[in-house]
Amino acid sequence: MRELDQRLLDFGISESFDENDYYISKSNYFASNLIKTWPRWEKKIVNITGEKFCGKTHLSTIFKIKSNALYLYAKHINDQTIKQIKLSSNIIIEDLDESFNEKLLYSIFNLIEQDNKYLLVSSKIPIDTMKYSLPDLVSRLKNCIIAKIEKPDDDLIYAIILKSFSDRQIKLDNKIIDYIIKRIARSYSKMHEFIYKIDELSLKKKKSINFKIIKEIIT
Repeated sequence: MRELDQRLLDFGISESFDENDYYISKSNYFASNLIKTWPRWEKKIVNITGEKFCGKTHLSTIFKIKSNALYLYAKHINDQTIKQIKLSSNIIIEDLDESFNEKLLYSIFNLIEQDNKYLLVSSKIPIDTMKYSLPDLVSRLKNCIIAKIEKPDDDLIYAIILKSFSDRQIKLDNKIIDYIIKRIARSYSKMHEFIYKIDELSLKKKKSINFKIIKEIIT
């Protein structure tokens, strides 16, 4: 079995967001290192971006615990939320997208800069590529640290698969794991879907995971 220098990333069963459960690889090193090195950021606003299930929420939660940050979901933010932001030194905005009110977002960014606060924003696409029309906001978005979580490499895929099945109390032979790694799509969403289907199929058939079941789902 490969040596993993950190405990493995949780992938949706126990929903553990402990810092020790986040597995670091080349795919997510820059983003995770920013959280680790806070508050020594070069800029006050950091955007962690990447596809669904890539671990953005896990990092946001680690930052929340580390910095005692105010945790806000973008869809729940309104003019009244500004009062909460004013009272907080560190803020998290989770799942920002282009539907967010740009005047409100600009006001938040101004508040962060004026009061020397820290802001962590998570999003599926980089905030500096979002199609906002307010010129001052567009300029501000380009002056943030963008930390993209890349597609998972083999080490991260291995960690995710091993931890996911371990959470389900399913043991897999190393040869089966290697087979999966060579054939599975390099996508967090696809891996999540694959693990769900494996779990569902094994329960229906009441059989242990073998090559036949794996091939049935991958192909």
